[in-house]
Amino acid sequence: MPKKDFLTLLDYSKEEILELLDISDKMKEWVKNNIQKRPLQGKSMAMIFQKRSTRTRVSTETGIAFLGGHALFLGMNDIQLGANETLKDTALVLSRYNNILLARVYGHEDVEDLARYATVPVINALSEKFHPLQILADLMTIKQHFGKLEGLKIAWVGDGNNVCHSLMIGATKVGINMSVATPKGYEPAEDVVAEVRKIAEKNGVKFEMTNDPKEAVKDADVIVTDTWVSMGHEEEKQKRLRDFAGYQVTMELGKLAKPHWKFMHCLPRKPEEVTDEVFYSERSIVFDEAENRMYTVMAVTLKLLGIEAK
Repeated sequence: MPKKDFLTLLDYSKEEILELLDISDKMKEWVKNNIQKRPLQGKSMAMIFQKRSTRTRVSTETGIAFLGGHALFLGMNDIQLGANETLKDTALVLSRYNNILLARVYGHEDVEDLARYATVPVINALSEKFHPLQILADLMTIKQHFGKLEGLKIAWVGDGNNVCHSLMIGATKVGINMSVATPKGYEPAEDVVAEVRKIAEKNGVKFEMTNDPKEAVKDADVIVTDTWVSMGHEEEKQKRLRDFAGYQVTMELGKLAKPHWKFMHCLPRKPEEVTDEVFYSERSIVFDEAENRMYTVMAVTLKLLGIEAK
């Protein structure tokens, strides 16, 4: 049976995404009730990090350890990746030692190459184009607070980046309407938008793009933003701060959403993106969202390894 990777939600059906969310719910139940069944006993994961991270590293190491497995952190100073050794050779070698690979990279082609040459499953823990693990956590969090996914509306306010790409895909696949507001020049990638429009049409959901945050937020159940200055774009900070003027999520902006609206952000957060009043309010579900990162990576790992959560 050919191996399956987790590189982008474009490769996953609605049913497969919902199954992963169900397994994530079970993982949360296990952790909260200290149910230690150890299905990953004797299994190991190599975690390749070109980009640093707090949540991805800690949630993965902790979650895999809870399931009885071992997650090995490999930073850019720990391995020869891209320097004295090719991605192909790295993938082939690590596959001999580990049952599964997880990679947090810059270019999406890097994680695609790892998956192409690895003989074990590969998880995309972030690339410049997609961040599917984050969106599983987002969907889990939304379902947790609203009791459903279908028929809701998400408003994205900010940069049309990797998180936005994956949220567009995940939301429209599970039946959530989505409106994306970005400044001109910061829209999501055209090829991703084209795919999302097809998904939205097939599933009968609304997908809209605008340059007006107020238009996007109107009647939204959830308002989502992310960093305006991603790793690798620090030199553009001042220009981006000017270009994103008016895109800060505030309580005033939230008045245009539905009365029960919630706020999400994948972290780390900077104050220009959202006010403290919103970020630390009862509207904010960002820390539930961060916690759920652990359950979703546990679920994806089990699924890719063909191990039932029972």
